[in-house]
Amino acid sequence: MSSAYRKAQTRRQRGASFNGGMTPGKRVPVAGLLIVIAAIVAGLGYRTLASSSPTAASPLLTVWPDHRRALGEADGVVPKGTTVFDGEVPGVARLDPALLGALRRAATDAADDGVEFLVDSGWRSRAYQERLFQSAVSKYGSEEEAARWVAAPDTSSHVSGDAVDIGPSDAAEWLSEHGAEYGLCQIYGNEPWHYELRPEAIGHGCPPLYADPTHDPRMRR
Repeated sequence: MSSAYRKAQTRRQRGASFNGGMTPGKRVPVAGLLIVIAAIVAGLGYRTLASSSPTAASPLLTVWPDHRRALGEADGVVPKGTTVFDGEVPGVARLDPALLGALRRAATDAADDGVEFLVDSGWRSRAYQERLFQSAVSKYGSEEEAARWVAAPDTSSHVSGDAVDIGPSDAAEWLSEHGAEYGLCQIYGNEPWHYELRPEAIGHGCPPLYADPTHDPRMRR
């Protein structure tokens, strides 16, 4: 065997060794191969983590199971600009009929003073109320502090359709002055927008305000 032939054969052997035994014309791109290997390793790691710690990645599921579901008008989300006369909006339509009737009578009279009643929030589903309550817990740091601003679903007057949040500020001010004539009363000192129906207020005026919902006996679970 000639030395020239041995050299050529040696170069091919070195090339085959570098390419895993493949000839130069059949190389697999190294970068692509590394990406595929990394994806496989990552997938195996994820499955191992998920099987060894099934709840670690989903703590919110223990708070409210439907947290990933989008909320909409069917849950009581009210479009901007909704009035007390927009009966096709569930947040308005599902209010207690007596409360809604009083609101519409008051709104009709307020319009003569150039004031329009907008519904910032009315009836809410339990899912919507739970979402709001848990958001308040995250914001204020505890259920006790959150309850000063947002009731839990079991006690919320919004869930039962017995409360409405009225805006803008001139509408809330109009109601604070005239609402008792229609049985509409502000209930909490820290929520000037929150109104409920108190029919006895027509003859006797609205009852004293609670400082916040935690002072309201109805809010105690």
